[in-house]
Amino acid sequence: MSETSRKRVLLAKPRGYCAGVDRAVQTVEESLKLYGAPIYVRKQIVHNKHVVSSLEAKGAIFVEENEEVPEGATVIFSAHGVAPTVHESAKARNLRAIDATCPLVTKVHHEARRFAAEDYDILLIGHEGHEEVIGTAGEAPAHVQLVDGPDGVDKVTVRDPSKVVWLSQTTLSVDETMETVARLKTKLPLLVSPPSDDICYATSNRQHVVKEIAPDCDVMIVVGSTNSSNSVRLVEVALQYGAKAGHLVDFAHEIRDEWLDGVTTVGLTSGASVPDDLVMDVLKHLAARGFGEVEEILTAEERLTFSLPQELKRDMKKAAALQNS
Repeated sequence: MSETSRKRVLLAKPRGYCAGVDRAVQTVEESLKLYGAPIYVRKQIVHNKHVVSSLEAKGAIFVEENEEVPEGATVIFSAHGVAPTVHESAKARNLRAIDATCPLVTKVHHEARRFAAEDYDILLIGHEGHEEVIGTAGEAPAHVQLVDGPDGVDKVTVRDPSKVVWLSQTTLSVDETMETVARLKTKLPLLVSPPSDDICYATSNRQHVVKEIAPDCDVMIVVGSTNSSNSVRLVEVALQYGAKAGHLVDFAHEIRDEWLDGVTTVGLTSGASVPDDLVMDVLKHLAARGFGEVEEILTAEERLTFSLPQELKRDMKKAAALQNS
């Protein structure tokens, strides 16, 4: 087979689970072991169909609001973060609340509180209605206005152009966010930047490797759910950087054979809330269709881990002490 016609898969690395997702999923699993089922989880713990249904099978019950949780029960807040009012309503219902918010989202919440305390106008770059945006804006609703991409810049009005800061949702397109910031700075030259980049390392890393492989891909397959912001961005980035086509799938069986017609190079990656066995299923699916050659493209090593929420660790320690006494 000639060099140009051989069928291959370019497998992106890093891909899949990030440290925040890993911690959130583990929080639900450890809570089920420690407190027993059912454990209530407010919103999807992470934006992935497979993860949510796997946890439901183990005894997790997903609800939209604290009001659906029986008084005195255990509730876990998702990795995307919640507004202070959610903590207050949990307290009012006497719920044992375990906060699985990703520490990188918590950092943005701290920034929002700090800048609001200093009476800044806060321009929060993000997608309207996304849980993370709702949680961050809830830290200082009187100070925060949402800027949904570069086109949202024209609508921005501030009280004092010398006291404005931008913050962002952690799972956005790096390029689009920088374009939004550039437009904001043209409009507001004294705009202050956050102390460190709000877009999380995992989002940036997954986009970076996709940018590397996209120009060589006839089609890019991203494993992830449609409500996962970072997964949706990966398809957009792939198309922007030269992939001829791009598709988002939850499972291997969703891949349509016509997507592979005339294709020699498939790019494959997954969003930050996707377990790697789903990617392995896609590799098997592709191998069965002649794409047996796999080349993993590595652009960054990820070694970051986050420890479990304090309240859960404390109860685990107590349980272990009782067992050993």
